[in-house]
Parts: sequence; C-alpha cells; structure tokens
Amino acid sequence: MPDEKSGWTWFDPPPPPPDAAERQALARAFTRAFAGPDGQSALDHLRMLTVQRCLGPDASDAALRCLEGQRQLVHHILSLVERGRHG
Repeated sequence: MPDEKSGWTWFDPPPPPPDAAERQALARAFTRAFAGPDGQSALDHLRMLTVQRCLGPDASDAALRCLEGQRQLVHHILSLVERGRHG
C-alpha cells in the first residue's frame, strides 16, 4: 500500500482495471443491492434528485459541476444494475 501521508500518491499509476469476471460480479452485486421494491424506490429517488433535476440560469459553475458529477455517478450505478440484470 502506498504511503498516503507523503502526499505524492497521485503520481502513482492507477490500479489495473478489473477483468471481465470481476466486472460482471460487481454488476450482479449492484443488481442484488437494488433488487425489489425498496431498491427500485432508492433508484427512483436518485434519478429524481439528479437526472430529472434542472438548475436555473442563475446556477453557479460549481453547482452545475456538482450536479453533473452526481448525475454521472447515478448513471454509473444504473448501468451496473442493468448490466447485472442482462449480462
């Protein structure tokens, strides 16, 4: 494990991407986590807070960037759930 206290760990190369079996196992884990009516309610709530939300013309750049990051995360979760359902 790199020395987190040095402050230079961001120079380290990123970890290798997971292989196909690990990606599929992760997708199935997300599918299980969001299975059933409670999981669907949670996903619907995340969609409502992010994907279906519009900011007005007076929104700051920081607010727009923050919302876009949230949307990206929700879309990533949704794609993992779909990949776990349909392979």
